[in-house]
Amino acid sequence: MKDTLDTFNRIAAALLDAEEREPVAPFLPVDALSERLDLTLSDDGLGPEALETALRDLVLATPRTATPAFFNQLFGGRQPSATLGDLLSVMLNNSMATYKAAGPQIAVEKTLIRALCDMIGWDENSGGTLAPGGSMTNLMGMLMARDAASPDVRHAGMTGGMTVYTSVESHYSTPKNAAFCGIGRDNVRHISTDEHGAMDMAALRDAVMADKAAGLHPVLINCTSGTTVLGAYDDLDAAADVAEEFGLWLHVDGAYGGAAILSEHYRKLVNGVHRVDSFTLNAHKMLGTPLSTSLIMVRDAKALHTTFSNDASYLYQTDGDDYNPGKTSLQCGRRNDALKFWTLWKSIGTKGLADFVDHQFALADRGRDYVQGHADYMDYSVDDTVAVCFNYKGIAAETLCTALYEEAELLVGYGSFRGDTFVRLVTINGNNAFADIDAFFSKLESFVAERPELVPN
Repeated sequence: MKDTLDTFNRIAAALLDAEEREPVAPFLPVDALSERLDLTLSDDGLGPEALETALRDLVLATPRTATPAFFNQLFGGRQPSATLGDLLSVMLNNSMATYKAAGPQIAVEKTLIRALCDMIGWDENSGGTLAPGGSMTNLMGMLMARDAASPDVRHAGMTGGMTVYTSVESHYSTPKNAAFCGIGRDNVRHISTDEHGAMDMAALRDAVMADKAAGLHPVLINCTSGTTVLGAYDDLDAAADVAEEFGLWLHVDGAYGGAAILSEHYRKLVNGVHRVDSFTLNAHKMLGTPLSTSLIMVRDAKALHTTFSNDASYLYQTDGDDYNPGKTSLQCGRRNDALKFWTLWKSIGTKGLADFVDHQFALADRGRDYVQGHADYMDYSVDDTVAVCFNYKGIAAETLCTALYEEAELLVGYGSFRGDTFVRLVTINGNNAFADIDAFFSKLESFVAERPELVPN
């Protein structure tokens, strides 16, 4: 194992050097993979030197998500203490189903959950767990909503008629999860949004009323704190009013922007969060923890046990249910994702996390100010988000983003809202400085200046 760790250190050092020299890995077309990399599997294994070479080549050809040139998706950067926690988690290789298998690591997870529940404003009856990603934690929220509305469904199965409500700008996991839950994609109501991308609460109430009048059974409102494209926040207080009026479960997908609860200034974006039934947060997004670290908190922890518990005498042999979180999880075998987030939090403290979140909003403000101050840009952004949405010189966003990617200049994506498609720069790498945002625009402009054919006539 010591030899293996030496190999890891050499490869990691090569990656860090490559990131310094070339923030964007050279573009590797799909049809060139087999020519450039040794990906084949054979009857006989490779020796240590050949294996290290194959791994090094593979690592150096992989997109570099930790550099100041990566703005493509809703994660980025690398926090050393969080990475340390993740590496230790791999070395320990505990399963987080039972205290017998994970010991004090269960307490690490419970400490995280308790701290976040306290921030939300819930009492000691609240709880939570972790899952492989935001799609899974959103699925767990929907399953608990289903079971709360129809306790017999866990045994008798679905009988139909349930409906769920989410905005047209919400995450794509909602209709998938409705299919998994037996509710059905056709019973997802996609509610319109206002001009800022937040759910129209009057339209939500009208949709619920219409379904109830039609004899259907509304069960869930799925709000979003940080929509995928614009980064918009739904009004949680207004949604809670509707949920309480009609007896619906209120779930908040805060995978992207839910970290605002840590910020004294931006917590206003999630006002009313204490009134919701479940709340998700991805620490691998705005909190800089390695993929994936997805948490779901529940106002009444009994809901987790009701929906996900199942006895297994071969597994749960010691200790009480409170320290056997396999009984409140979607999974049985589950890696220890809590340790990396706990290590980061332990390292920089709650104030450090808050500063980290605030800095990302400040980076986005810097980007929006630049866009709004230059005539060659068209701004599509929403304030108080970590997304900068724009077009440059009328170039189609897809064309510009693809060219930047294929020529290994910048990794940035694009999105659409109400018929407009634009570049979507997300400032979710909290390691970046204002100079990195300035450099992004400088590089983009230089890139276009050298390729006048990109600019439409």
